[in-house]
Amino acid sequence: MYEITRVGTYSPALGRRGRRRWPRALAAVLLVVAGALAFAYFAWPQGALGADTAGLARFSAPSFGAGAAHVSATTADGTSIPVSVRPGGVVWPQHPLAAGTLLHVDVAIKRPGWVGWLAGETQHLRLWVRAPKTDVTRQWLLVKPGTPLRLHFTRPVSAIRLSGSGSPSVRLLSRPSRTVALGGLAEAGTIGVSAVGRRWERFPQAARVTWFPAGGGPEVLATPAPGTSLDYRTPLVLQFSRPVSKIFRGKTPWPGNIPGSWHATDPHTLVFTPHGFGFGVDTPVRLRLPATVKEVGSARGPTRLISWTTPTGSQLRLQQLLSELGYLPLRWQSARSDAAPTLAAQLKAAAAPPRGTFTWRYGNTPSSLVGLWHAGQENVVSRGAIMAFESDHGLLTDGDAGRNVWQALIAATIAGKQVTGGYSYVMVHRNQSPQTLVLWHDGQTVLATPANTGIPAAPTVFGTFPVYARFTVTTMSGTNPDGTHYSDPGIPWVSYFNGGDAIHGFTRASYGSPQSLGCVELPASEAARVWPYTPIGTLVTVTS
Repeated sequence: MYEITRVGTYSPALGRRGRRRWPRALAAVLLVVAGALAFAYFAWPQGALGADTAGLARFSAPSFGAGAAHVSATTADGTSIPVSVRPGGVVWPQHPLAAGTLLHVDVAIKRPGWVGWLAGETQHLRLWVRAPKTDVTRQWLLVKPGTPLRLHFTRPVSAIRLSGSGSPSVRLLSRPSRTVALGGLAEAGTIGVSAVGRRWERFPQAARVTWFPAGGGPEVLATPAPGTSLDYRTPLVLQFSRPVSKIFRGKTPWPGNIPGSWHATDPHTLVFTPHGFGFGVDTPVRLRLPATVKEVGSARGPTRLISWTTPTGSQLRLQQLLSELGYLPLRWQSARSDAAPTLAAQLKAAAAPPRGTFTWRYGNTPSSLVGLWHAGQENVVSRGAIMAFESDHGLLTDGDAGRNVWQALIAATIAGKQVTGGYSYVMVHRNQSPQTLVLWHDGQTVLATPANTGIPAAPTVFGTFPVYARFTVTTMSGTNPDGTHYSDPGIPWVSYFNGGDAIHGFTRASYGSPQSLGCVELPASEAARVWPYTPIGTLVTVTS
């Protein structure tokens, strides 16, 4: 049962409006919230990251409400690169980077907590950036006299490094520029140039810039400088003011008997690389050009010949090697360690020999031979040993240690090839009666025999001489003291030691007195015994 307490006019529309008002209000509230969320998500201020003209990159944080930013950089292979953030959001490498390095820069900016739950706690900004690379646009320049050398680069540079004969020098520019003027340089030359566009870049490998004076005929800049000493493997670099093809027309400079090869590094440059023994020691290097050119810095006119020198082989080192190979009657012992058995080490020792001592191999070495020896000085003992070595190695037996002797001597030392024939020494006693010849070999007196020397009109000269020619049999001819000529065929066992003087066999009625025209005559049987002991280089001392 229901109790009606009030009765009024009934209206159906009024009830319906009341029921519909609250959904609209709810929808409006939801719309406002959604808009606010959309604004927070899409319209919230964002950070930015881009390239920078001075630093590695530059970033900007949102205008308000941003927290600390974390910046990192890595190379393409993932290697971390330490960076710092300078004022204005400039990202700066803490260590120099090589030009052309590709880097990935990542900046993380923390958003405020009240918006972070919707837009994200952190905004990540990422950028790939490459460290700029700067090159010289022209490496061959012609410069008017009195004007500076102007270097041109592919992009503005902030610093350049110049390298030449001395220590590299760095020049900082007040503002980046594509052109840099250099003053106070020689009229021609070559300089190494490297440049960076930004101060944090590492200088790249230097490019060689060569300049010549404008005008005039073809010129050459030779490195090393002509007239200086060459190491055995020093390349010869010839840089020309004009293309090589226009100057030499396909021909190549001739380095004489120096083994090596030529190659062109660019249209203006030829390089000669020596091979094997190279320039060696005691070698005059003369380079002949196919056409005349003027040497830069030389007072002389155009030429076709450029010359250098090589180190001088030490007489002491020559003696050390001859002793080691058994060509001297002495032993040599280094004080510390001898040069290594390599070409480079032996050539270095040839000019700067190691220290050591010489000792005689035999206790009964003749005093006349001992008196002839002087360590580190030219003497007949060394000359005879050189001639013996030359003879064994097919060289001209002149007793002079030139390039070919040093080359063969060092090669034999590296290979450890020692002579096996022993050491012989001949003494001719001219002023005793009877005159005698004594043969000494490896510490033993092999024989002593009467001998004939020269008559007073053609005496056998006093002194010590190395044997320079030998024959088992030959014809000896010449002029007698009275002016007549003689010719004696069939002379056996001949060893020439001083001009026309020789030890040889000759038939005489007696021996032991002056009877020859300067030669040392022996009975044929004794000459046959002596001959095997007198190879080229054997010393013969004619003494009183």
